[in-house]
Amino acid sequence: MLYLVPTPIGNLEDITIRAVRVLRESDLIACEDTRTSGVLLSKYGIDTPTTSYHDHNEREKAPHLVKRMRAGHQIALITDAGSPGISDPGFYLARAAHEAGVEVSALPGPTAFVPALTASALPSDRFVFEGFLPKKKGRQTRLKSIAQEARTTVFYESPHRLLRTLEALIEHCGPDRPVAVARELTKTYEEVRRGTLQEVLSYFAGYENVRGEIVIVLGGADL
Repeated sequence: MLYLVPTPIGNLEDITIRAVRVLRESDLIACEDTRTSGVLLSKYGIDTPTTSYHDHNEREKAPHLVKRMRAGHQIALITDAGSPGISDPGFYLARAAHEAGVEVSALPGPTAFVPALTASALPSDRFVFEGFLPKKKGRQTRLKSIAQEARTTVFYESPHRLLRTLEALIEHCGPDRPVAVARELTKTYEEVRRGTLQEVLSYFAGYENVRGEIVIVLGGADL
């Protein structure tokens, strides 16, 4: 059995009762970073054995984990924050488990793009989630596509690329497209800044150093 278990994106109180139980009952917890996960596991008194499982070793580790699950072991997969498989390791192991006939269960729980979307005050009845934009190859093509998208678009960005991305969005979408930028969600300095692309760019340009995980929620094109 494979459980995909979401973990808090900031505030450690955002874990569910069920998630704590599953982590305690599992035979092994596969962690994106065992040190990061150790803080959460220690807080809730979870002493289940852990092993590292991340983007750089998933193809090597997945067969071993699948073998254990086929032998009857219950394994839980967690990432540093949020839901496994959403811009984090998870897809490859889930697919391998399915192909091997192992049951896969995904628990509901924390993920950054949902609170960013709902707090943005932009239409959320239909939206597109883009994950992280390409850093180089294919970036301009993706931006052109987003500029023509009628639905609200949600994507992640690193803090040191935020200003360049907002500038690129202005180039493709114009300065008046509505946008919301959420950072440090669920943490002490949580912030959701709303306005036009130009207004939000000007606001963050005044920061000496933008910090925290970033979610950009872009209003759809008025086609």
